[in-house]
Amino acid sequence: MNALLWLINTVIQLYIYILIASAVLSWLVAFNVVNVRNPIVSQIGEFLYRVTEPVLRPIRNLLPNLGGVDISPIILILLLLFVQKLITDLYIQMVL
Repeated sequence: MNALLWLINTVIQLYIYILIASAVLSWLVAFNVVNVRNPIVSQIGEFLYRVTEPVLRPIRNLLPNLGGVDISPIILILLLLFVQKLITDLYIQMVL
């Protein structure tokens, strides 16, 4: 069971890193720091979009319009950290 807990925590942590990378890439594209016509940047952006968008879209639908500010990645990261802590605490209670 300890290995399963480690795997779940690692997957959640990796997904948080992917969310951060997606947000940073979107800022870099918005400020014309990187060119989306570059095939490598385009492939990375497409991968990040396909991995994060299905989870972020329902959160965006629930949030009110904040005038161009997207806080859905922050909310998702907080939810993932909560789930990670909850799973760890439940495992500790189960063991004791």
